[in-house]
Amino acid sequence: MRRRCVFLDRDGVINTAPLPGEYIQSWEEFAIIPAVVEWIRLFNALGYLVIVVTNQRCIARGLVPEEAVVDFHNRMRQALSERGARIDDVFFCPHEDKTCGCRKPAPGLVWQAVEKWGIDIAASIMIGDTAVDQKLAETVGMPFIRVADGHIVDVIRPCDPG
Repeated sequence: MRRRCVFLDRDGVINTAPLPGEYIQSWEEFAIIPAVVEWIRLFNALGYLVIVVTNQRCIARGLVPEEAVVDFHNRMRQALSERGARIDDVFFCPHEDKTCGCRKPAPGLVWQAVEKWGIDIAASIMIGDTAVDQKLAETVGMPFIRVADGHIVDVIRPCDPG
């Protein structure tokens, strides 16, 4: 049986986004957006998998070691879990632009999650804050929910191919 999933971007959706061109470089800079806790709890209660898909070019640029990004994700999952919000998995792209198939808006991270978790893309949702996230959702055929500052801004359904 295929499973429903909500895919979440990280920066700007789960935590406050850094300024353009900057990166989260320490756990102390990681500020969880309060509304996302309730969103995740709701999706958990509805039986959705909750999976984070995030570009982390800071690794390729040598600004943050990959081990630190993994540590941020472990701490993020723990902090959310302590508030009753479970994240089932995190997939991240450590690469520069145009060097791989996993950097959003390319669908590689989503396909990795589908393979690992048996996800039904047609019954899943992408929540993000950028055009890159929206393009990813369009590419794989998922509805897209655009958020800003912990608020839903827009809901975009995939085009019906009929």
